[in-house]
Amino acid sequence: MYIAQEESFGPVMVISKFKNGDVDGVLRRANATEYGLASGVFTKDISKALYISEKLEAGTVFINTYNKTDVAAPFGGFKLSGFGKDLGKLSSPSVISHMRVLINEKPT
Repeated sequence: MYIAQEESFGPVMVISKFKNGDVDGVLRRANATEYGLASGVFTKDISKALYISEKLEAGTVFINTYNKTDVAAPFGGFKLSGFGKDLGKLSSPSVISHMRVLINEKPT
């Protein structure tokens, strides 16, 4: 699906079905792109969400929320996404990437 592999800006969210329990298949699909700015996980199982967030190749992972962020926090993506954190205080060798995980424990 083209839209799921591009870095679209605007009010766009891709929601896709998956077989019950096929978390690793979902991760393969989510990471099969050249980009990795942000991703979102919606689930009642916080342990599963944390497992998924560790495996996602994205600069920011939102859990049970989306696009709520602190502008003072380092921001950037993985792969071909994002810019700006390379010159910040958390700058490190190119082999290390920083990921932000934001969790809403009481989704609405």
